[in-house]
Amino acid sequence: MNKKLILSVLFLVGCATCSAVSAQEGMPELAKKSGCTVCHEINVKLIGPAWMDVSKRYKGATGYAYSPRGSAAADAEKMSLVDGLVMKMIKGGAGNWGSAAKIASSPRLSDADLRTLVRFILDLAK
Repeated sequence: MNKKLILSVLFLVGCATCSAVSAQEGMPELAKKSGCTVCHEINVKLIGPAWMDVSKRYKGATGYAYSPRGSAAADAEKMSLVDGLVMKMIKGGAGNWGSAAKIASSPRLSDADLRTLVRFILDLAK
């Protein structure tokens, strides 16, 4: 009986580990080490949108309107798509992906790192 229990626990731990590893597959190391994967996966919505959904939404777009209240707000500032998405990641905001507010990203990330991540995300749907 104890042997079956131990084998069952080991099997479940192995399944959970494989699932966690496959969910991270394809994610750049920058995203993993910066904590992005707590809220985002490439193809699955977690707390935040799936990055593939973000890429599809902005495919072909060149500009972005940023406001902490959402891109449709009257005070939204128009900028390039990459600049706008970087601004959204830095300052946070609401309204673009449902009712949950987007929290600002980790202050550990430089603007250059954020631009790298935005370009990675936008390139997913090409």
